[in-house]
Amino acid sequence: MKFSVADQSTGNFIHGYTEKSVEVNGSSFSRSLVIMQERIISDWRPETFQQLTENDFSELLELGPDIVLLGTGPQQQFPIPGLYRSLIDAGIGVEIMTTPAACRTYNILTSEGRRVIAALLFS
Repeated sequence: MKFSVADQSTGNFIHGYTEKSVEVNGSSFSRSLVIMQERIISDWRPETFQQLTENDFSELLELGPDIVLLGTGPQQQFPIPGLYRSLIDAGIGVEIMTTPAACRTYNILTSEGRRVIAALLFS
């Protein structure tokens, strides 16, 4: 699905997604990644939802977001809350949703000037 946001003048915006990839500023990514307005981590360690660890979320904390959107693939899956406790304890919001929903929400929050991270998994 292709989509756009009104103001995409600076930073990373998601321009489209499929079940197995996302397009960010003309580049396609087909493995787990972390997207922020000013940075892309294209080699985020977990390849699947089942591989998520507490350390994966602690690494996101170091990036200093206001909110983390976890895209869990085509189906919404909820990790054990202890895995992302470090984010909650630091007052960072965590929203868990499908990867397509995380892509759409990331663009909206980024266009509002929020410091948001989209951590996207494809399976």
